[in-house]
Amino acid sequence: MKKLFFALFLICFFNQLDAQVTPPNSKIKSPKAIGSKELDSIRGSQKKIAPKDFKKAKAKIQDYLIISHENDTTFVDTTLTIQKEYKFNYLRRDNFGLIPFSNLGQTYNSLTHDFQNTSTMPSFGARARHFNYMEIKNINYYRVPTPLTELFYKSAFEQGQLADSFFTVNTSPQFNFSIAYKGLRSIGKYQHILTSTGNFRFTANYKTKNNRYNVRGHMVTQDLLNQENGGLKDEDLIKFEEGDEEFLDRSIFGPNFENAESILRGKRFHLEHNYKIIRSKDSLSKNKLSIGHVISFEDKYYQYDQSSSNTFFGDSFKTTGIKDRATLENFYNQIQLNYSNNIIGDLQFNITNNNYNYGYDKLVVLNGNTITNRLKGDIYSAGGKYHKRYKGFDLDGELGINISGDFDGNFIKGKATFKLNDDISATASIQHSSKAPNYNTLLYQSDYINYNWRNNFNNIETEQLAFQLKSKKIANISADYSTISDYVYFKKDETSNQVQAFQNSNTINYLRVKLEREIKVGKLALNNTILYQNVKDKDSTLNVPEFTLRSTLYFSSHLFKKAMFLQTGVTLNYFTKYYMNAYNPLLAEFYVQTEREYGEFPRLDFFINAKIRQTRIYLKAEHFNSSFTGYDFYSAPNYPYRDFTIRFGVVWNFFL
Repeated sequence: MKKLFFALFLICFFNQLDAQVTPPNSKIKSPKAIGSKELDSIRGSQKKIAPKDFKKAKAKIQDYLIISHENDTTFVDTTLTIQKEYKFNYLRRDNFGLIPFSNLGQTYNSLTHDFQNTSTMPSFGARARHFNYMEIKNINYYRVPTPLTELFYKSAFEQGQLADSFFTVNTSPQFNFSIAYKGLRSIGKYQHILTSTGNFRFTANYKTKNNRYNVRGHMVTQDLLNQENGGLKDEDLIKFEEGDEEFLDRSIFGPNFENAESILRGKRFHLEHNYKIIRSKDSLSKNKLSIGHVISFEDKYYQYDQSSSNTFFGDSFKTTGIKDRATLENFYNQIQLNYSNNIIGDLQFNITNNNYNYGYDKLVVLNGNTITNRLKGDIYSAGGKYHKRYKGFDLDGELGINISGDFDGNFIKGKATFKLNDDISATASIQHSSKAPNYNTLLYQSDYINYNWRNNFNNIETEQLAFQLKSKKIANISADYSTISDYVYFKKDETSNQVQAFQNSNTINYLRVKLEREIKVGKLALNNTILYQNVKDKDSTLNVPEFTLRSTLYFSSHLFKKAMFLQTGVTLNYFTKYYMNAYNPLLAEFYVQTEREYGEFPRLDFFINAKIRQTRIYLKAEHFNSSFTGYDFYSAPNYPYRDFTIRFGVVWNFFL
């Protein structure tokens, strides 16, 4: 929490600074995404204002720009919508397709999977702990005429709170920086599931006055701590499901163990800059040429600590002081050459080097065999990007291939978007990728004997064909069909009865169809999201519910002479029964189980949200039906979902 107070102090301090004001961007008319080219046009069209005239220029909400990693640009949105209700959570994004564990800050079980991939490198592992781990793509950059502050607060379970503080300022029209910290501490309803997490972010971006040189970068430090208890004991599940009054106080339950905790910690320094060798001087210019460079260093580790061994994970090398720690250092360098022409479009060629060092600080000798403790080396890869607007079509392409190193990998992706009219747009995409499995499936070491392996798995091969139709008047419809070969997954080994990594040599066929539709009648609205999934997998290694549903009936109205805007309603979440993946806290991974199906329990939430000026207030009765629709709700086997609880929160924006 010290970082939180430090961030709040900096926000209060920088709020006293006077930022120079840029003139209103009259070309920005809606909060829809703006392409990087359009943003350049907007910036280029801004007239210079003398310093004495800065105070006369009145900033508009459209001037407060948010720029994504992909250079898609929106502006700050202070409205109160049903989408804001869906995003008012720990992750601060719509978590449809995820079901959280009982305590805030724990992991989520996935009800759907997306096999899109544009990486040629393995991922770190401990994927169950990465839902709140902010990757490069999750970091935004900003451009604001006056200092902007946002404060986010939401109550937690039992003792604790969730807070996210953010501040950004342009000290000049050329330079912007932002600082933010999200902190959480929550004890939870069950024994030994305390969570304590922190995400610190600092970003900066700068461009020269002639817009020839641009640079931006960020620094992120993250620590995500969870106490682990292994879930409820098998013999206690009957007491939970029967609603035994003695155990309605969930702290009465004795979990599988109470002496373990895990932490995922990482820090990243990222910088990208480019220089325009030939730049456009007007709209008739046909050629643009620039060089770019991206450099990124990330150091992260996942650690599992247990004061004494537990038979829950089988035999161990030692009985006290269990400590498993996997580390990854990754140094990334990319050189880019960008060329743009009115006829051929935008082209990029790039060469990338990944220097990786994953592993452990000890050697393991098992059954006379020594298991190596490190995977390290250099991967050199080449790639390119393409973009062109042609006769109403927006065409995008991207590819990459590893040309040297110990890991083979490649991907190719193509996408075409066509806007039929002001309301309807259609997108089609096709993708192929080949990628090495995650590091922890290839190499893992532990003080528990059965959790030591070195595997030589084949690359995971995926192909995906996807379509999307967007229309506010009709519906948003998306569909994708994927084939996955050599899928790598976790399940219990039949001999040891402990979780290990396996590879499915057969091909999996996976279909998803998603429909989003809102119906409005006066001040009433019904917002529906329905997901249908079908998997053809004779080995049952990829399990998802056939149907997942979210439906919200809500009322919206202005009150008190439009001084307050109110939204209130009920949300239903539901998914059909399926073989839900189980959770292994030692690995921080979900694994396949086919012993029992879970699902078909409704989750009803009642909410009252209000907006007063730039403040949004949220009040919700979560899962208020838990006591009368049956105690068969689980986030994972042996891990019950949340009981009925009332939570409060607020989001407050300051524009100085």
